[in-house]
Amino acid sequence: MNCFRSVMFRKFQLIRDMQILTSQCFFSTLRPDVRDKIEKMVNNNKIVVFMKGNPQEPRCGFSNAVVEILRMHGVTYDAHDVLQDDNLRNDIKTYSSWPTIPQVYINGTFVGGCDILLKLHTSGDLITELEKAGIKSSLNDTKKENGKS
Repeated sequence: MNCFRSVMFRKFQLIRDMQILTSQCFFSTLRPDVRDKIEKMVNNNKIVVFMKGNPQEPRCGFSNAVVEILRMHGVTYDAHDVLQDDNLRNDIKTYSSWPTIPQVYINGTFVGGCDILLKLHTSGDLITELEKAGIKSSLNDTKKENGKS
């Protein structure tokens, strides 16, 4: 099982590195003021989610899954409803070079969408990523209480 987690984490790191390189190419298609606005949003909190709806009322199953994962970890985050602003909905996709919503950012870095967050969560690697950003997951406490480390 550890070998599987290691392979999955390496795949995640490779995907993320490719996204960072690709997104640098896409920056030029955003107006500087739009890029600056999104960068401020992404860096406003340690975790930022661009989603359909809001955490209290997600408007799609994928956004709901992201909300539930973050709720299980007991973390706070900024959420931006892309259904309220079509420009933001399109611009965030260009900014990240990721075609779908929701999009999750940790410490200003694009992590991915629902699928990647779910894989990180189920493998336990999300706890590690949160810790790297200085964020404590409540699931880490649960594992310790159950005698696992």
